[in-house]
Amino acid sequence: MALIITDTFQRMLNAAARMVSGTRKFDRDVSQLLHSELHWLDIPQSVQYKLRVIAHRCLQNKAPQYLMDCCTRTSDVSSRQRLRSANRHQLMIPLHRCSTFGRGAFSIAGPMEWNSLPDSLRDPARCTDSFRSALKTHLFATQ
Repeated sequence: MALIITDTFQRMLNAAARMVSGTRKFDRDVSQLLHSELHWLDIPQSVQYKLRVIAHRCLQNKAPQYLMDCCTRTSDVSSRQRLRSANRHQLMIPLHRCSTFGRGAFSIAGPMEWNSLPDSLRDPARCTDSFRSALKTHLFATQ
């Protein structure tokens, strides 16, 4: 189901890119146009971008409380303070039962996306604008 929705949004994004650039429907390299000229991310990367930005805002205490409650630092848990992940600014991923919808909740997806960032980007002390710029550069580099 989620794949169908992202495919639909990706087709809409491609159509918008063609409309903005003035290219025709069957012209090639729409993805090249999206990335290099318009600096737009594909839909799956856009979802990753938003989740990671929200997690960053949670760590800076700039998000609503119900979202900040979902982002617990590993270093804040007494039984995990001596782990290597405590020094790497990682977040706790709570246990979940549903293998399909459970991973889609922010309480699971936010910390998973945050922990998948490279160490250089996972610094919560980094200002929001700097983080967004570096994150977008990272996502374009991994495509």
